[in-house]
Formats: sequence, structure tokens, C-alpha cells
Amino acid sequence: MARQSFSVNEKNDQWLREQVTSKEYSSKSELVNDLIRQARGQQRKIDWIRTKLERSEQRGFSNRTPEEILAIAQSGK
Repeated sequence: MARQSFSVNEKNDQWLREQVTSKEYSSKSELVNDLIRQARGQQRKIDWIRTKLERSEQRGFSNRTPEEILAIAQSGK
């Protein structure tokens, strides 16, 4: 595993310590890795939405109702 060194401000360090103290995480490293995993997951969702929006813009206008569009979006098509 790659080692990293970084600085955080006092408020963030206090929050990190509280998470470890509460036994939510066993170490600051575990917590930081979890935060990074969460951020990467959010980025994947953002990228998926961006792709859908770009494809929609390229298709142009629709004659569908908002309800029809929502139903199609929720079906995953």
C-alpha cells in the first residue's frame, strides 16, 4: 500500500480523532480511505448523470410528458 503524508486543519483533525475514538474506524488511515472510496463512488454517479445529460442534449427536444420521461429514466433505459 502506498504511504502518503498530508496536513489537515485542526478542526478536521479533531473530527478524524473523534471518529477513531468512537470506534467507528480503527485508524485515521482507514477513515481517509473510506472517505476517498465514497468520493470516488459519488464521482461515478456524477459522471453517469453527466453522460445521460449529454446524450439527452444531443437527441434534442422530446414530445413526451414529464411523467413519461420520469418513467423511462426510472426504468434505466
